[in-house]
Amino acid sequence: MKKIIEIRWHGRGGQGAKTAALLFGDAALSLGKYIQAFPEYGPERMGAPVQSFNRLSDDPITVHCGITDPRIVVVLDPTLMATVNVAQGLPEDGSLIVNTSKSPKEIRQEIGLKGARVFTVDASAISREKIGRNIPNTPMLGALVKVSGILDFNEMLKNTEEKLKKKFAHKPEIVKGNLEAIKAAHESVKGE
Repeated sequence: MKKIIEIRWHGRGGQGAKTAALLFGDAALSLGKYIQAFPEYGPERMGAPVQSFNRLSDDPITVHCGITDPRIVVVLDPTLMATVNVAQGLPEDGSLIVNTSKSPKEIRQEIGLKGARVFTVDASAISREKIGRNIPNTPMLGALVKVSGILDFNEMLKNTEEKLKKKFAHKPEIVKGNLEAIKAAHESVKGE
């Protein structure tokens, strides 16, 4: 792993960007990584643009500031790309992962991205099918693990299941649906 890997999540209030960053961070922590997982707070409300962040390292992390040059960007809501420069700070060898039914090539052309790898997965369709609602955060977590190769998928899935079982102890169908959504996105993410 590079010294520090930084990830920026773009979503809208209520889509679970903060939760996804925390789940990813918890899974990395359980594998012995040093982590940071934090949202950017402002006048958030349901549907407003939000950002969350992760830092991962094999060594202690001593930086405590916002992330401006992420190695990976995860976009939960593709409509944000019309008003937010989601690729800002993304290096030539970085990765952009977008929740959309469009192809990676279409997304690249749509935002005029020259460098970086582009990946797409229809996390909204997956979440509607597996969870019963359009909450794309957990499917995007599965796509992130596949694209980044940072975490072992099965270990991340096990850790996420433990966290979800605590949060939804009396709703096993929510746990099951989220785990199925993570697996489906992990298997169906496309890239170029």
